[in-house]
Amino acid sequence: MIVKKIVVGELEANCYILADEKTKRAIIIDPGGEAKKILWIVKQNKLKVIYIINTHAHIDHIGANDIIRGETGAFLLVHSSDAHLLEDPQMNLSTMMNEKRKFLPPTRVVKEGDEIKVDQICMQVLHTPGHTPGSICLYIRSERVFTGDTLFAGSVGRVDLPGGSPADLQNSIREKLLTLPEKVIVHPGHGPDTTIGKEKKDNPFINPDWVIQ
Repeated sequence: MIVKKIVVGELEANCYILADEKTKRAIIIDPGGEAKKILWIVKQNKLKVIYIINTHAHIDHIGANDIIRGETGAFLLVHSSDAHLLEDPQMNLSTMMNEKRKFLPPTRVVKEGDEIKVDQICMQVLHTPGHTPGSICLYIRSERVFTGDTLFAGSVGRVDLPGGSPADLQNSIREKLLTLPEKVIVHPGHGPDTTIGKEKKDNPFINPDWVIQ
């Protein structure tokens, strides 16, 4: 499997491109901006984008959705609880960036436990509310998890934005992420990669009482 990270936009969000090495069919996670940069990588690697997935519907993770959909014909997937944010400039935070942007609705909404498959790539949807009501993580079993703005290296997602919930974030991290194998690589929405084991041990924003032994 091909995994490429592209840092995009003013807030330096991580956009990920995953592709099957044989078929070159691909998934883009969180195209938050700089559509030309993302599409150049798609073209250079001769990829066919099947899905765009938003881990949540904030502007720094959705900014290039519509351009990339238009250029590739890809289907857009987002959790049902965040779908309405795409069309609401206040809730998708584009007004905070001095814009009022509305985006096309998703092709399909996803929910906890759904599987998203492209050839040899298979990701499980983990519903992890807290940063937003419809935040999701995307888990490739026993290998890696794309956590959006739920969990970072040494930090966790903000809960002081519209729809944020400290209790939900704590529950999501405790029940959905800390229960994964410690060797699992964490690909966050901002910043460097980490592992579940490292965050269980060293993350100062994770209360030790949450950790499931």
